[in-house]
Amino acid sequence: MNWLVNVVRPKINSLLTRQAATPENLWIKCPETGQLVFHKDVEANHWVIPGSGYHLRMGAVQRLAATLDSGFEEIKLPDVAADPLKFRDEKKYVDRLKDARAKTGMTDAVKVAVGAIEGSPATVIVQDFEFMGGSLGMAAGEAIVAGLETAAARGTPAILFAASGGARMQEGILSLMQMPRTTVAVQMLREAGKPYIVVLTNPTTGGVTASYAMLGDVHIAEPGALIGFAGPRVIEQTIREKLPDGFQRAEYLRDHGMVDLVVHRKDMRATIARLCRLLSGAPAADTLLDAPETLSDEAQVEAAHA
Repeated sequence: MNWLVNVVRPKINSLLTRQAATPENLWIKCPETGQLVFHKDVEANHWVIPGSGYHLRMGAVQRLAATLDSGFEEIKLPDVAADPLKFRDEKKYVDRLKDARAKTGMTDAVKVAVGAIEGSPATVIVQDFEFMGGSLGMAAGEAIVAGLETAAARGTPAILFAASGGARMQEGILSLMQMPRTTVAVQMLREAGKPYIVVLTNPTTGGVTASYAMLGDVHIAEPGALIGFAGPRVIEQTIREKLPDGFQRAEYLRDHGMVDLVVHRKDMRATIARLCRLLSGAPAADTLLDAPETLSDEAQVEAAHA
């Protein structure tokens, strides 16, 4: 009995303690190639798989840090009713919100910050897909409107990183109302004469694509991003035809005129900074024309006349 208590039990406890201390996400598997990559290497590479170039989803906090210069100011966002319709499916909507907040550390799916990108003032609005699929509800709509109003008031360009599965069904018509509200806010920014640059990340779908995500002066997409209203499977079932290869992917949309640029994440910050200088009429705008590897001639012309 003493041997079981004094020897076996401590060994078992030691083994269980070591297993609990080992991180679960030590390795990341590339969804495209199946390659296993050490998560620190992926994080250092802006959440892009080094071998395949596959762009993983990037959280709002990491996106702001990677885009803005240090010392940026995060904007306090308006409060909204947490559960206006008292919605419940398999579980209460308020419980889903609590779970999403605990998982992401965010109040809702959108963060807004004001700062500079390579010295150029900018207001950056970021959707986080990890928060309930980046869905557009009242809180997200208020945040986007607040971000666009902040850009107009402070006289900066607005850069929006879209990542969403669409409207939030738990808020019904109140969610759908955010589409015209954000559209009006984009128009206010346009009347103030400030640029609006949209970066479409994987995925950008549903009511977000049908509103503020496709109203930019310039549209940039990350490589391989899924962009559209309905998904490819739904479209195929509706029209009963096989869709072309790469349909609704960033490169396909660029080739067919729906997206201006497809930019690798490592070049995103520099590209946005050059566009901000060009569209704001800053003296350094001519540096944009010195980077043909980043922007095509057609895209430069479109950006200059946006």
